Amino acid sequence: MFGSRFTQRTARAAAGKARFLSSMARSATKTTVLVASAATASAGVAYFLYKYQYDTHAASAGGKAALDPQAFKPFKLSKIIDVNHNSKIFRFDLEDPEQVLGMPVASAILVRAPGEDGKPVVRPYTPLAGDDKGHMDLLVKRYEAGKMSKHIHELKIGDSLEVKGPLPKIQYAPNKWKKIGMIAGGTGLTPMLQVAHEILKNPADKTEVSFVFANIAEEDILLRKQLDEMAKKHSNFKVHYVLEKPPKGWNGSTGYVTEDIIKTHMPAPSSDSIVFVCGPPPMVKAISGPKAPDFTQGEVDGILKKLNYTKEQVFKF
Repeated sequence: MFGSRFTQRTARAAAGKARFLSSMARSATKTTVLVASAATASAGVAYFLYKYQYDTHAASAGGKAALDPQAFKPFKLSKIIDVNHNSKIFRFDLEDPEQVLGMPVASAILVRAPGEDGKPVVRPYTPLAGDDKGHMDLLVKRYEAGKMSKHIHELKIGDSLEVKGPLPKIQYAPNKWKKIGMIAGGTGLTPMLQVAHEILKNPADKTEVSFVFANIAEEDILLRKQLDEMAKKHSNFKVHYVLEKPPKGWNGSTGYVTEDIIKTHMPAPSSDSIVFVCGPPPMVKAISGPKAPDFTQGEVDGILKKLNYTKEQVFKF
């Protein structure tokens, strides 16, 4: 499902999402000065309620919130960690070593960079954690056709990246579900890690997590050592790998994420369980159906629909 036959469809989907995010960025820079409408007042109340929740989360994590939900802020690159042949972790320092992003789990951010045509390029990314003191880590895979991924990979130590957020995705609370299934491909593992870290750092959280991680080849498995260590250390975290092009002697699954793999490794449809899905658009379409054109969740489709999962039991990042 990551093969070349999906390249054009993936590119079209990415372009559509880029246009949507670009319009978000343009609208975010406009300020209405003369007319105060009821909608504006309502949005203002929503902002302050969310800002309160965000600041409260930051305080509970032991720091001051570094991000601004309404404005892009620059953060300096301080470290680059090689992960594999095309992916790296980029560490950006926050303004104060005592600050944290303070992102409610699960949340993403928007990053902005200058475009070749003078228009800004805006993309969403999910930090690996929301409460690391003094810094933010982004796992970024380089795509030759990806304007933002190329920009980030070309940054040098001391360069800055403009960041805005957080963008709330789904609100997690300890023991909210008895079981969470996670299906991801490539860098789609980042929101999964954010949730998993939140669960595993809390001994009182007994949520069982089952993670199916699909990639093309073994060298494409991002942060495999970390995932294996998490599974070894925590009895409530399990990971299963799927490779399209496995090496000889491979003991994981081969091919794509199938109905049988989901039946074996994911929690069955239930009111006290949920399945998270994140990955390339063709993979998401095959497993859960795509999001709606306006990037809301849309209907459940694909394999999960066939297995009788409902909208309440599936979340697409």
